[in-house]
Amino acid sequence: MNTHMENQNGRVPAKDSLPNEFKLERYFAKYEMSSPYLLCCSDCEPLTLSETLLLADDECRGLWEDLSLAYTDPQGTPVLREEICKLYKTVSAEQILVAAPQELIAMAFRAMLKPGDHIVAVYPGYQSLYELAQSMGCEVSFWEPDVQHNGSFLFDVTKLGHLFTAQTKAVVVNFPHNPTGALPSHKEWQQIVQQCRDRNAYLFSDEMYRLLERDPSSRLPAAVDCYERGVSLSGMSKAFGMPGIRIGWLALRGAPLMRALQRLHDYSTICSSAPSEVLALIGLRAARELLQRNLAIIEANIDAFSAFCARHKDVLEFCAPAAGSIAFARLLTGEPIEAFCECLVAEHGVLLLPATVYDHPASVADGRFRVGLGRKNFQDCLSVLGPFLDRMKH
Repeated sequence: MNTHMENQNGRVPAKDSLPNEFKLERYFAKYEMSSPYLLCCSDCEPLTLSETLLLADDECRGLWEDLSLAYTDPQGTPVLREEICKLYKTVSAEQILVAAPQELIAMAFRAMLKPGDHIVAVYPGYQSLYELAQSMGCEVSFWEPDVQHNGSFLFDVTKLGHLFTAQTKAVVVNFPHNPTGALPSHKEWQQIVQQCRDRNAYLFSDEMYRLLERDPSSRLPAAVDCYERGVSLSGMSKAFGMPGIRIGWLALRGAPLMRALQRLHDYSTICSSAPSEVLALIGLRAARELLQRNLAIIEANIDAFSAFCARHKDVLEFCAPAAGSIAFARLLTGEPIEAFCECLVAEHGVLLLPATVYDHPASVADGRFRVGLGRKNFQDCLSVLGPFLDRMKH
């Protein structure tokens, strides 16, 4: 049960408390490892170790074969940070910090915020992107999307402007968006950046699904490249299909913030895993091949799910995401969405993610659930889901 109170725009802070239960992660912990049909995963098809090593160039193969299982550079191995820099236009290797993505979120909020500060966060969203600030004693206002006539989701930039207060320290965004697949236009992105600049607020941008744009021309520039107080979070988990190596990074231009992050990092994991850093380097150098593979899987699965929902149009509604590897589909029967998902996984081993894990009342009332579009066994999952839906109709 949530212990905080709510105001009309978001959450009133509970001073210096532990975060509330991470509903999405607890739901996965309950079902993920025992369910044969994972139909809601946000990552793209994970690589095997042998597949990854086949992608290695001569330098990476040498690094792997002669790898010392020693401590690594606390900021990230220099050759890895140099490779990461190629994803951006304005940063050097000294402006990259490598760690697990979840750790980076926690450290960034601790470094940027203090009790009494205010942030604006996209919502629904990945819970740590607002929960950690709330648990620190910050006030959180939610920027929620509107559902368009075609079923897509739009974050109205005008509404964002109304959420700022005199205490706003940061805007926290995630585009392409988890779970809706929404992506602002280039003009809207510029307006978001300008609103942060006008108020000297940080723009913390979770870009884990960046590079998975269905239309490459829609890809937004990284926050760090747009704004001197932009902080870009990315990693190997989603677009590259390497979540198990637990490698992510922050890219930022502010030296004082980087020093604060390094200080916090010294009190957490200190450095990353040596094998993981080499595997990340291999993946980044094979980015073209991996992204092409993963986008092809996503497109095939979008086509398959669109056709599937057309056959079950009295039960399901689906609008393809603008970008990313997930979508927020809708159950039309009026049955409580969590009960539907729990019955499906208990009886048939098909795991969908109900909107209840996002703690977003409008999505719950709308019967929303998350679908993962990045896995090769998508059709196998649908072949089990289909008969379950057919039985619901009779």
